[in-house]
Amino acid sequence: MKNLLQKTKALFQKELMLSVSLLAAVISLFITPPSAALLKDIDWKTLATLFMMLTVLEGFKKENIFLPLIRLSSGFTTMAGISLFVVFGVFFTSMFVTNDVSLIIFVPLTILLFRSGGKEHYILPVISMENIAAIRGSMLMPFGSPQNLFIFSRSGVPVGKFILHMFPLSVFSAVLLVLFVKFLYRKEPGEKIALSRETTDSTWAPEKKRRRITYLILFAMIIATIVTRTTLWPYMALLVAVVIFFTDKELLKQTDYVLLLTFLCFFVFSSSIAANPGISEFLKGSVSEHEFWWAIGLSQIISNVPASIVLWPFTTNMAALLYGADTAGLCSIIGSLASVINYRIYVREYPGNGGKFLKTFTLISWAFFLIVVIPGMLLCKWRF
Repeated sequence: MKNLLQKTKALFQKELMLSVSLLAAVISLFITPPSAALLKDIDWKTLATLFMMLTVLEGFKKENIFLPLIRLSSGFTTMAGISLFVVFGVFFTSMFVTNDVSLIIFVPLTILLFRSGGKEHYILPVISMENIAAIRGSMLMPFGSPQNLFIFSRSGVPVGKFILHMFPLSVFSAVLLVLFVKFLYRKEPGEKIALSRETTDSTWAPEKKRRRITYLILFAMIIATIVTRTTLWPYMALLVAVVIFFTDKELLKQTDYVLLLTFLCFFVFSSSIAANPGISEFLKGSVSEHEFWWAIGLSQIISNVPASIVLWPFTTNMAALLYGADTAGLCSIIGSLASVINYRIYVREYPGNGGKFLKTFTLISWAFFLIVVIPGMLLCKWRF
């Protein structure tokens, strides 16, 4: 028993975000007592989707399925070039496979490439920019992020009009990302990178072909589940678990369950806050015509997806709510749960460096936020 308590204590000391989320969840249960309704309000679909992606992409890493992307990136010989490749890989894929999925794909790839080329000191600033790219790239499409999808479905605005409203900020963000990458390498714009031959010349083991095909099929099915918004996602999650068990059950042990538990705690917290009658009454008189700042502020406590769910019933300007929710992730790691994913991927590779991640992430994200918050605020006048 004593040994178990010591291991538990060590886990929470090591996992900062898990500790914060669990504390928030426990406090929230004193605000709104647990109930069947609370369990129902938890975003089980997001948790199931995250489980599927994390597990299947562990298979991608184990069987080197990223090899075509690695070989494509080897064509870039400068740090600026390869950084723009991975940053805009996130920016554009996030529009179609959601911001968290794009980070799950590209952040491990970035770590692999930079480690291979002996440029590990650039990993933190570049994956911080990838985080920005995920948040700002996904904002263009209705299904680019969970908050976009939620607000889009509640607003009733046509797809074309939605994209038109998001286009100016998306383009502005893309230009700004280019400038940020250029600024990172300002002292040596042509700094070279040469990936190790071991990385670029690696090949696929013929005997593992069936596994690779299985993981690619599962990945395609997961993406289809996300894009089509099917209600059959519980069966898909079960299918993934069963197929992985019979293909390589060791992958189920490697899934990042700490991240899943962190998300669960955040969802418990947000559901408890939203269910409290006193808080709801306060929001009713405070949110209208101040949606942009409310979305940014509340997201720093419960993240932007739950904040959007909490605020929309009191909203008279859905465009402002959307602009705020899509800007909130730049203020803190809690502002967007996609950022928590980024954090977890990094600290799994570099244990004990969580504080270093937060420092770099916050510095770069706030620099970006202070620039984009002004046009975002001005565009709030352009209603749906």
